[in-house]
Amino acid sequence: MDAKVEEKLIGRKTGAVAEIIFNNPAKLNAVSLDMWEKAGALLTDYTNDADVRVLVVSGAGGKAFVSGADISKFESERSSQEAVERYAATSLAAYDALYMFPKPTIAKITGYCVGGGMNLAACCDLRFCNDRARFAIPAAKLGLGYGPVGVGRLAEIIGLSRTMEFFYSARQFSAEEARQMGLVNDVLPDHMLDAAVDDLTSRISENAPLTIASIKASARELGKLESERDDEKLAQMVQACFDSNDYAEGRRAFMEKRKPNFTGT
Repeated sequence: MDAKVEEKLIGRKTGAVAEIIFNNPAKLNAVSLDMWEKAGALLTDYTNDADVRVLVVSGAGGKAFVSGADISKFESERSSQEAVERYAATSLAAYDALYMFPKPTIAKITGYCVGGGMNLAACCDLRFCNDRARFAIPAAKLGLGYGPVGVGRLAEIIGLSRTMEFFYSARQFSAEEARQMGLVNDVLPDHMLDAAVDDLTSRISENAPLTIASIKASARELGKLESERDDEKLAQMVQACFDSNDYAEGRRAFMEKRKPNFTGT
């Protein structure tokens, strides 16, 4: 998909790597209703695209990943109860689609990651940031309510006590604090961030897609109550790995001392 400079949300695919770029830098990549709608559509497209093996989510401009909702759009997009409900349903659907995306997802975070940006980052599997990144959930300073889904996804990553500190204090946490609490996988200087993420996406893209899909599915099932987990589905996905052409290719490549060529079949 060709990216246009004026687009507020950009979808791009390079080989096996898909990208979603929030492109509203004048407003620190604040998100409007149409941006959420396009994000949901892109996630559906990338889910169904067998060529896509990994997704990177980022913000344009270098000053912010995503800073939350576009308040300037509230009068036109959230002025009535019906409009509020539509915005909430659309943004929730996009968050859910990202969280349940069946392939690896990486948040590449530069600058501010605030409010809705934190929700987006928590929906991704991995998070890498630059050393200028700042993280916050200012809901308690704005009187906003947060339900168990938003609280729970962050708690899965950093634990409930740290999550409560985020919400209770509403303060900004530094990149190093985020690394220490396990919110981000690594903190890198600006000039190293893109290369580090590119290296990781390359490694992921070369590995067996069925194996990675089974790991992702298992990780999401672990977030459910034990009584609600679909163990049968996971067992079938594991068996599909052993029945696959990729498993045979992996064994051959190992014996022949070469890099395997996995096709996801």
